Amino acid sequence: MEFRRVEESIFKALMILSLLIVVGSLLGVIGTILWKGLPVLSIDMLTKTAEGGYYLGKGGGILGAITGSLYLAIGGTVLAFFLSIGIAFYLQKEYSGGTKLSNLTRLSLDILWGTPSIVYGAFGFAVMMYFHMRASLIAGIIVLALLELPIMTRAMEEVIKTVPRELKEVSYSLGATRLETTLRVVSKQALPGLMTGVLIAFGRGIGDAASIMFTAGYTDRIPTSLFDSTSSLPLAIFYQLGSPLPQVQQKAYASAVILLAIVLTISITTRFLSRKYTKYIIK
Repeated sequence: MEFRRVEESIFKALMILSLLIVVGSLLGVIGTILWKGLPVLSIDMLTKTAEGGYYLGKGGGILGAITGSLYLAIGGTVLAFFLSIGIAFYLQKEYSGGTKLSNLTRLSLDILWGTPSIVYGAFGFAVMMYFHMRASLIAGIIVLALLELPIMTRAMEEVIKTVPRELKEVSYSLGATRLETTLRVVSKQALPGLMTGVLIAFGRGIGDAASIMFTAGYTDRIPTSLFDSTSSLPLAIFYQLGSPLPQVQQKAYASAVILLAIVLTISITTRFLSRKYTKYIIK
């Protein structure tokens, strides 16, 4: 009996230690970025584009990188959403019937999920070279959509599985078609989880640099069309940290603060909306 108590105490201590490591790591990352970035952050960084010689310590800001990141991430997430939602519903047994095609699709999604983002960038670059295309916003959006697709699809699939079968059967018994049940019952019931899946994919997209390095290009200007090159915050941070000048390196932490603020804002907003719609879920 005494041994069991000791065993439980050790297990509880390990759980608490794991929790402290996770929370401590998060606070450490956020604290370091804020400590080094906030003193350098200025209004000019948020409202101005980079001037000539910006990466040599001259004036200007990273408005082009902020705008480019939002264009890329939002565009990629929207495109991935329209592809993922259909695949996620198809992978349910009542739609695909557990066919070999559905199993192959899951395997393909798992492989794509584990593929390094630099491989997506290399693939996109090879396609662009074949069709004699230059780096552009639309190319970056398409590559980011491919990167987010497996993440969003698998998350949505698992959420849709949690919808009680009884709700679907009641809908069918009232004369609703499969499409009507999907749109009016399953989608509404799974909405909070679907929003979370979109958020996870968006966070991966806006923080990725390797996949868009060769496809979206890099410019300090704000893109005015889908075929213009664009910059992004992750690439701006990469180039700033690569500078030999300490004042430019410090700006990288300010850029990281902006990127962190965007992700946290979207995360908090999504969770608020998710909780708001959770009360409409039938349990």
